Amino acid sequence: MSLFLASVGFGLVTASVLAIAAVGFSVQFGVTDVINLAYGSVMIASAYVAYFVNQLGPGVSIWLAMLVAAVLGALLSLVINKYVYAPFQRRGMAPIGIVIVSLGMLLIIEYTIQAVQGTGNLSYTMSQGPTLTFAGLILSGVQLAIIGLSVVFMVGLHLLLRYTRFGKAMRATAADRTLARNCGIRTDRVVTLACLLTGALCGISGTTFAINLGSFGATSADLFLVMILAAVFLGGPGQPYGAMLGALVIGVITEVSAVFITADYKYVPAFVILLVILAVRPRGIFNAGAIG
Repeated sequence: MSLFLASVGFGLVTASVLAIAAVGFSVQFGVTDVINLAYGSVMIASAYVAYFVNQLGPGVSIWLAMLVAAVLGALLSLVINKYVYAPFQRRGMAPIGIVIVSLGMLLIIEYTIQAVQGTGNLSYTMSQGPTLTFAGLILSGVQLAIIGLSVVFMVGLHLLLRYTRFGKAMRATAADRTLARNCGIRTDRVVTLACLLTGALCGISGTTFAINLGSFGATSADLFLVMILAAVFLGGPGQPYGAMLGALVIGVITEVSAVFITADYKYVPAFVILLVILAVRPRGIFNAGAIG
């Protein structure tokens, strides 16, 4: 029982990292209509930037480095969408073609990182903080911080979408870009700001992913990308609230499954759930479509 409860705790941490990543992915898809498979490589590129900032000196906290990673993730996401995906979309390329282009971007970024940094793994310089035990759950201070960050970002995104002009403009653009433009919404600006926002979430999720993983390399997020897709499609592509729920389900199931099967195969349930959802309910629990 204690092992099971411990795995639930690890699942909550994984779900927290996954929620930040999946919500960013889902909102980005809702606004740009691109299934961005390069998202995982942008996460890792951001994690590397956080590492280099973290290594500048003993006084540089990884949490400060995370802010720099968020900036890198935002800028890289904007550049990729504006100068790679958008031109192909204007030429009328089919969605599956854009997916292949995004896969190409993933490989370009990963191989560039390997060419510059090598294939070895890196680890941040940081303290894990005190270990806390509650009702059988065993979590470190850092893990609790990751959970707290995720909750803050989820609440912040909810407030942004529901109670700000930008959030409403983003929802309108995702629902019908042409109609939104005809209503006076500057959709190009909305897409730009949305890419910056979701890219920042990508950078933050990349850093928290690397913290939770312990050590990371250029291809570390490849399997995690499958978990992101599983969470997004479980909740419904373009549905941030669905992505939150999907992240909780996938994150906890992945870690709990390690109690019953070999830990090396704990990602298999995410593959299975993704395939089942695509076969049974491809639009997800909340139905794919405009940002909810």
